[in-house]
Amino acid sequence: MQTRLPTQERQVEIAAAAMRLAGAFSPALITTAQIAEEVGISQGAVFRHFASKDAVWHAAMVWVRTELLGAVEAAAKAEASPLEALRAIFKAHVEFVAAHPGVPRFIFHEMQSPKDSPVKREVRTLLGTYREMLLALLDKAAQGGALRAALDPDAAATLFVGAVQGLIMQSMAAGRANLLTTQADAVFTIYLQGICVGGGTK
Repeated sequence: MQTRLPTQERQVEIAAAAMRLAGAFSPALITTAQIAEEVGISQGAVFRHFASKDAVWHAAMVWVRTELLGAVEAAAKAEASPLEALRAIFKAHVEFVAAHPGVPRFIFHEMQSPKDSPVKREVRTLLGTYREMLLALLDKAAQGGALRAALDPDAAATLFVGAVQGLIMQSMAAGRANLLTTQADAVFTIYLQGICVGGGTK
């Protein structure tokens, strides 16, 4: 059993454990007992930090939003040009999902429900912030003359996200996580060819 941690740290640990389990089991079937075992605490300890299993999953989605946005923002800031920043975001996103396969499984499971939920609201917040980041970089690239004059930035941002999601879905369907990382560069290069002047690859 683990030593006692401050509440916030323990909550993050529990949320991350739930997401790890989602990589191997259907989120609908994961129990608080499994989550507790994954962390190394008692089931009662889980409920001392969360009122319900739904609250655990909400915290898990908050963890995803924080970690993924942190990863892609750091990747973008490390690049000098907006197009290279877009490439870095694409790569960082793919690497995040490859490292945390439970994330897409959980999100796709949750989005199948017709009812709204705190988790869905977190997903919308994540996608909104992510999209704003992409649009800002596309705007900089356009101002620098790198993008096609008639390019629709909203459609370009949608295509970017769709390309990542397509890679994720194919890797999940094939049961081959390596598809994410092995095909990411080629897919992004095709994306650039579609949005850049002269089909640029930078």
